[in-house]
Amino acid sequence: MELFASIRRNSLGLAIFAVLTAGLIAITHQLTDHTIKNNILDAQISAFNEILPANLYDNDLTKDTAILPADPLLGSEEGIKIHIARKNGEVSGIIFETIAPRGYNGNLDMLVAIDKNGVVTGSRVISHKETPGLGDKVDLKKSKWILNFANKSLENPSLKGWGVKKDGGDFDQFTGATITPRAVVRAVKNTLIYFDQHKDTLLAY
Repeated sequence: MELFASIRRNSLGLAIFAVLTAGLIAITHQLTDHTIKNNILDAQISAFNEILPANLYDNDLTKDTAILPADPLLGSEEGIKIHIARKNGEVSGIIFETIAPRGYNGNLDMLVAIDKNGVVTGSRVISHKETPGLGDKVDLKKSKWILNFANKSLENPSLKGWGVKKDGGDFDQFTGATITPRAVVRAVKNTLIYFDQHKDTLLAY
């Protein structure tokens, strides 16, 4: 009897320990998940502030969003998300989560911000697999090349100028790396073309 009582006590102790451990793991997971989501949100807000002047909007860009249907100009076979900038209730610009296909090592995920007049206010490559020291210079952490798109439009430069210099365009390529900057230039140009073709719809959101 004493042996069975001891076994029951040990079993109960193990059961309580298992429940407490599971509860602690669940709480830790929730806290970690919450922290990760907050970090992602903070990074997104920081990127938005870098590419879109604060005086152009007074709404929450992380919540004021829409999904555009798939379009080759946006580089994706699936719909892409846009973030709608508003000032006093009027659409003042759009941030596109566009794709630059055909980089040297695959697609590059980008943010391209365009104001209501069709002028790029800023752009960033936010995810890529490009070669360190070569194609990765499209990343602002590696070089300032991506800043060249600010204040550009379909008129500045002309469509002919929307290419790397090796192709007769206005934008520099990198030494030993032309494919990646070519893909990014093409993506920004195509996003501008998409905006121009759908301007009335986009500004009516």
